Amino acid sequence: MSTYRRNFLPGATYFFTVTLADRSSPLLTAHIPLLRAAFRYTHARHPFNIDAIVVLPEHLHTVWTLPGEDTDYSTRWRLIKGHFSRHLPADEVITPSRSGKAERGIWQRRYWEHTIRDEGDYERHVDYIHFNPVKHGLVAAAGDWEYSSFHRYVKQGLLPADWGGRMDRGAGRFGERE
Repeated sequence: MSTYRRNFLPGATYFFTVTLADRSSPLLTAHIPLLRAAFRYTHARHPFNIDAIVVLPEHLHTVWTLPGEDTDYSTRWRLIKGHFSRHLPADEVITPSRSGKAERGIWQRRYWEHTIRDEGDYERHVDYIHFNPVKHGLVAAAGDWEYSSFHRYVKQGLLPADWGGRMDRGAGRFGERE
């Protein structure tokens, strides 16, 4: 089994990608109120700031900042995934491996975590989040995707409403390695 090394820095800002086990499922956007409830449930027990987020049908990206001396994003993800899963009907395919561990077959077991290094890294990852629905061909412009913090950024005057248009403008590689 692989050994995964996580970076735990008190009060740090992190980028995450969390994915469903079935990459063809629209479960997240189909149950957005439940996903929001899972985030609220977790936030009430372990506060954190959601700096940016986008929810796509089968995965989500988010940037979080943890409070003060807190490093425990793992518990937060466990609570979010668990709350969401417990409140869904049990109709997914469960592999023998998951069954033996009493797991549902909804989420991929792991998630991607990246510690934000500086302001430039932060901006690239927030842009990546907001542009992701365009990158995946779900909408023509970032503002067309309902499940994104992009709209909050526009209301706060941080981004223009027409930001993040078409792929042919050379955009879309925010936060990704060249």
